[in-house]
Amino acid sequence: MPNPMVHFELPTRDPAKSHKFYGDLFGWKIKAIPQIDYGLIDTDVKGGIGGGITKTSGQPTDRVTFYVEVDDLNAYLRKAARMEAKIVVPVTVVPKMVTFAVFSDADGNMIGLVKAEPPR
Repeated sequence: MPNPMVHFELPTRDPAKSHKFYGDLFGWKIKAIPQIDYGLIDTDVKGGIGGGITKTSGQPTDRVTFYVEVDDLNAYLRKAARMEAKIVVPVTVVPKMVTFAVFSDADGNMIGLVKAEPPR
């Protein structure tokens, strides 16, 4: 069965300014999470996906990232690595929020993986 794209992230130098820009431009509802310089995007559209605005670290890996929901993060990381992908962020748990990992493909595009079930 195919895996759905479930989330996207936009890196920015100024999260508050970007929250206002995208909120005003597209009508997105953005919930600021200041302790991690993050904004959770709710597009408020049936069938649309949500996303996030994250503070850039100024690194070349700071790119728009999309996330795909999978059942086994490690299995997909191993499969991606066999296909010449590079692991950028190993499996990481943000308690009560998300379990995720990130890899880059052969062209340097960033792809995130998320577990369907949030961690406890």
